Amino acid sequence: MTLSIAITGKSGSGKTTITKNFVKVLKETYPDKSILLFDNDLSTELAHSYGMDVRNTIYGIRSGKHEYKTGIPSRMTKQEYIEWALEDIIVEVEENVDLIVSWLVASKDCRCPITGQITYAVKKLIDRYDIVIFDCEFDLKYLHQLVDIPMDVTLIIARPTEESIFLAQRIEEFSAKYAAGGQMALVLNNVNNEQNAKVHDYLDKYSLEVLGIIPEDKDLIQHSIDKNSQIVEDAIRGFFFRLNLPQMR
Repeated sequence: MTLSIAITGKSGSGKTTITKNFVKVLKETYPDKSILLFDNDLSTELAHSYGMDVRNTIYGIRSGKHEYKTGIPSRMTKQEYIEWALEDIIVEVEENVDLIVSWLVASKDCRCPITGQITYAVKKLIDRYDIVIFDCEFDLKYLHQLVDIPMDVTLIIARPTEESIFLAQRIEEFSAKYAAGGQMALVLNNVNNEQNAKVHDYLDKYSLEVLGIIPEDKDLIQHSIDKNSQIVEDAIRGFFFRLNLPQMR
């Protein structure tokens, strides 16, 4: 069974930074497990953080605009072709860690055959990995349009402002029916000491509880592209034990 983790939140909340540093903690905890990073954010920022300008996406397969690295094998069914094409766009970012980018996804209302074929192929791909981490576009609804699988953990990332915490409440509300009963938790990012009092007032106002707090890291200004941060990594390590992660196979 694949462990599934979704990182959600408003654009600019720090989802990609947290996702990338979360991978380091997962690799430290489960060194022999395979990880698939699923960039479901329209900015494709996760791929950029690994220094990759990824142009080949699941949308490219759907639209027929994908540029294949190899020649297309002959005598395949349409389903076999889509599964082969997904393999062609997977990028290895480090040992035991692969990345795939979705970009635009089709509406659930679309009844064209390729929508179901892509959904089936994506599920089959995910099942090959021990862990999959989704860097999501806002909430789980957009991801659900591409693939409908149970989420073991959904982290909602918010900055320590009233607007961001209000949006976190909305994301929790919008995502609840797609989380399939898995753990859903709020992580506050980029918090400094001066903000603590106001943050607690906002949390009380919107009836939210915090799983973890990530302190402000001013050095991220110099690492804005690669998203590496020892402060973020240590903070994730500090609340990692609070995650309701199922026993790994």
